[in-house]
Amino acid sequence: MGGSQIWLDPRETLSVDDMLKAICVNSANDCVVAMAEYLAGSEEAFVQMMNDKAKELGMNDTTFKNCHGLDEDGHVTSSYDIALMSRELLNNHPSITKYTTIWMDTLRDGKSQLSNTNKLIKTYKGATGLKTGSTSLALYNLSASATRDGLSLIAVIMKAPTTKIRFEEAAKLLDYGFNTFSFKEFGKKDDLVKTLNVNKGSSKTVDAVLSENCGTLIEKGKEKEVEQTISLEENVQAPIKKGQKLRRSCIYYKW
Repeated sequence: MGGSQIWLDPRETLSVDDMLKAICVNSANDCVVAMAEYLAGSEEAFVQMMNDKAKELGMNDTTFKNCHGLDEDGHVTSSYDIALMSRELLNNHPSITKYTTIWMDTLRDGKSQLSNTNKLIKTYKGATGLKTGSTSLALYNLSASATRDGLSLIAVIMKAPTTKIRFEEAAKLLDYGFNTFSFKEFGKKDDLVKTLNVNKGSSKTVDAVLSENCGTLIEKGKEKEVEQTISLEENVQAPIKKGQKLRRSCIYYKW
């Protein structure tokens, strides 16, 4: 394969868990290709899936030519697109941090050592990942994620001249975010918002609950200036089904 790998043997079998561990911690390009072939039948088919997903996410500067990221003509992306992809991964597959926060581990009953190339996992408070990458053309790159006090941030560094600089610059960006902004929570998924009366229903009332966590990003020091208003009708008409939206947006914030 070239680049980072764990020297897969065609005669061995690794679990998906071990493959993901090798990919996230050790940037194992051979595991990436093996997973791509397993999921899509071929690397080419998987790369098409990658490009389709990139288009869906609005990654307009991105074209994938391979699944591992090694240098290839036309294989391009941008820091903004990497941030979009990172956010999608963290929001919809949060269990990925189980792998991206590993500092050191082993595979093959302790015979293969894994060491995370993302040094921020060890040195930056709240670091949750996410991924390093480097080639002779792209130089040193990093998508760094961290969470503190409910606020999750992503910093993307591309084409840093040294690996040290990519970590320093990512830390500066994350520091700026945590020093400048905070996350104000207004409610968690399934919190009771209001009990409504039901007209012509088998039950006289129904509980309106939040369908997802609610909160907003605000400038530090202005948390007390936020006002929360809940706007719902007092009565609703039967039939009411579980999961039905009683209002497209039920919470408003104003400063």
